Amino acid sequence: MDSEIRHYRTGDREVVLDLTDDCREYAAGRGDGLLHVFVPHATAGIAILETGAGSDDDLLAALADLLPADDRWRHAHGTRGHGRSHVMPALIPPYATVPVLGGRLALGTWQSVCLVDLNVDNHDREVRFSFLAGA
Repeated sequence: MDSEIRHYRTGDREVVLDLTDDCREYAAGRGDGLLHVFVPHATAGIAILETGAGSDDDLLAALADLLPADDRWRHAHGTRGHGRSHVMPALIPPYATVPVLGGRLALGTWQSVCLVDLNVDNHDREVRFSFLAGA
């Protein structure tokens, strides 16, 4: 298995950050196998969804409805509502696996691989890209 860590700056706002181009670049020329994308943080997730047509904003709105940024959270350090960021990975897991065929991601037409980050207290994120070659 081959693996590398890439660094992203998500800033001071909630974000759905499209990683698809980086995933394509990483998988290019590798033949058949699986690309595993993993974020080693307790407050971020990886989602596969359509971006650029409002779905990314819709996801953030849905998460705001499900996980409000208020004072209900027992995990209460950091900015108001920070505890919700620690619950989010139970809904949007910190990983996704994508088939790679002939060095190309086997995503659907409108699918993108995205980092989802609600944690405005941590601006720097690592994402691990790993490739498991087919037999």
